[in-house]
Amino acid sequence: MNTLGFSHLLQILTCILLLTPSFSKDDRKIYIVYMGEHPKGIERTESLHTTMLQSVITSKVAPDTLVHNYKSFNGFVARLTKEESERMKGMDDVVSVIPNRVHSIQTSRSWNFIGFPENVQRSKVESNVIVGVLDTGIWPNSSSFTDGGFGPPPQKWKGTCQNFTCNNKIIGAKYIRLDSDFDKDDIISPIDTIGHGSHTASTAAGNSVKNANLFGLGVGTTRGGVPSARIAMYKVCWKSGCKTADILAGFDAAIIDGVDIISVSIGPSEVTLINYFDDVHAIGAFHAMKRGILTSKSAGNAGPRRSTTTNTAPWMISVAATTIDRKFFTKLHLGNGQMFQGFSLNTFSPTKKSYPLIYAGDAPAAGFNSSTSRYCRGNSLDTAKVKRKIVLCDGYSSSPYVGFASGAAGLIFSSTLNLLTGEIFALPAIHISASDGSSVSSYLKSTRNPEATISKSFEEKDSSALYVAPFSSRGPNMVTPNILKPDIAAPGVDILASWSALSSISGVKGDKRVSNLNIVSGTSMACPHVTGAAAYVKSFHPHWSPAAIKSALMTTATPMNPARNPDAEFAYGAGQINPLKAVNPGLVYDAGENDYISFLCGQGYNSSSLQKVTGDKSTCTSANKGSVLDLNLPSFTLSTPRSSHNNVTFGRTVTNVGSATSTYKATISAHPSSLNVEVVPNVLTFSSLGQKLSFTLRIEGSINADFVSFSLIWDDGTFKVRSPVVVYVP
Repeated sequence: MNTLGFSHLLQILTCILLLTPSFSKDDRKIYIVYMGEHPKGIERTESLHTTMLQSVITSKVAPDTLVHNYKSFNGFVARLTKEESERMKGMDDVVSVIPNRVHSIQTSRSWNFIGFPENVQRSKVESNVIVGVLDTGIWPNSSSFTDGGFGPPPQKWKGTCQNFTCNNKIIGAKYIRLDSDFDKDDIISPIDTIGHGSHTASTAAGNSVKNANLFGLGVGTTRGGVPSARIAMYKVCWKSGCKTADILAGFDAAIIDGVDIISVSIGPSEVTLINYFDDVHAIGAFHAMKRGILTSKSAGNAGPRRSTTTNTAPWMISVAATTIDRKFFTKLHLGNGQMFQGFSLNTFSPTKKSYPLIYAGDAPAAGFNSSTSRYCRGNSLDTAKVKRKIVLCDGYSSSPYVGFASGAAGLIFSSTLNLLTGEIFALPAIHISASDGSSVSSYLKSTRNPEATISKSFEEKDSSALYVAPFSSRGPNMVTPNILKPDIAAPGVDILASWSALSSISGVKGDKRVSNLNIVSGTSMACPHVTGAAAYVKSFHPHWSPAAIKSALMTTATPMNPARNPDAEFAYGAGQINPLKAVNPGLVYDAGENDYISFLCGQGYNSSSLQKVTGDKSTCTSANKGSVLDLNLPSFTLSTPRSSHNNVTFGRTVTNVGSATSTYKATISAHPSSLNVEVVPNVLTFSSLGQKLSFTLRIEGSINADFVSFSLIWDDGTFKVRSPVVVYVP
């Protein structure tokens, strides 16, 4: 037998190695491979996932390639190159392959303001309700989370506590960082080092805490919507953000553990419009819905521009942020006696009668010029020129971008931005209008030794409430234009709730002010209000579906004034939550997995893709290819070209949960004369609880405006079941 010489063999092996692609760990990135529901009869899918990886990776599969296997649905997390991820997308069993993107976190008097006082009637089983929160962790030393008076966790609970001491209030606590990419300041446990998770968890289900305040601001009693409920925290957000693989793993763990409601105040940093099963929030919420769990999700903070809400799936409830009847103000006093009132959350009291005043544009640091230093960002200010002085800044820069402002004694921001919410800075600060800023600038230029003082903030009643915050993301829904989003609104401005003592109240490193409470704004703060309201409804109706709870919240919501909110339903959905009414809505628009499958068939999903998602033999046929207009939602939305003549029919079914025998009559609120609106039948007579009756809503005609809205109300003399109807030009 012929043999090769060693040198010749070495040359051949060298050529093979040069021709074989070689990937370092840095070439591979984290991807989510989503495969829908587990195939029927197959319990373990880890070996399948390994085989799939071996088929798309040309080189040897490294031990750390398979990062994580999801449990409540079929999917896994893996390290792949771009080319390997594309090959994975082409595999028969794969629904989607999702890059591991980074998302961001998006909270006394708010519950009272919406007509939900502390002494409301409560269900005896409220303590059996478990609220799952996906966020930055939880601060266990807060009074919001003590367990005095609580019995052991409900028997249904399967969760555990990971590197964390739980109690009978916090009954579950896990941390998730699948790629183990930790920041040096991260604590590898469910402990909250940021504050956001403690805030949202306490707003949803925290204990009642009397005499709560932030250094004297917002004095009152803080509490969650369901103070007797239990909390399970899933820490998926860290100093560097919230990665999508971790978020989906958080959903997975919450479903397996047995929570009743999932609260998610997280979203993409930028407005991204993606298909439902490329969106980890929609995927997680879908599998939660299949198991009877409603997901409450913040609408986003990208307002007031339209089409900025990214939480568009109909099986979750999307929450906008509104004001409450309390505002925090700060006063600016100039050396000439002038006084201006602006916004901030300033906990500092002046230590001097007045401070020298300087314009930021006159104090650039080395390497900067006036055009950059005038915004007071980063290290753009010269310490020698601004130290112990109050600085007038052009525009508005958020606290993280300002820090300690090179040692300034205070900052005055002058901008044309909407003056609504206060922010906490690491030094005294105030945000005033551009016109007031011009007056301050004139004083500064005309005075040899200009001086100013920024007072400690104070609170006053906001008689103009209720309205949607400018930052709250707006509709319409760009993924499915004929579904209304957001669904509902809740308080999200200047909310006092629990905080982590490991994070300063400003979030600026080096700020020594720490507190177990903080005042924060965002749709992040609105979301847990709806979570708490949903949990409250669930405590009275443990067997209601997620859709029924969502319907109850929407049809009983307090109507809001479109004159105060130009975007109307695209800003506030059905209106402001009213938890007391939601417990007894009269009728509900119910929906389940089959309804959503029919909807997805109508949206272009085929039988093959749906069978992966559902794990069964679901098929799309002409019989179940449902129109979005027939999806059983408690709202009606029609996207139409301007002046186009429409003749559109919506189909709906309502379930009687009010009085056993009742007769409801339909009324339509004022609407444009160019539209003919008809409900058939317009009378529904029920003879038993749980009975279902169907009707249609027909809209014929055209609109000349960009947007019109009105309401359909079913009224039996006791219950008024109101649904928003929106017709708009995209």
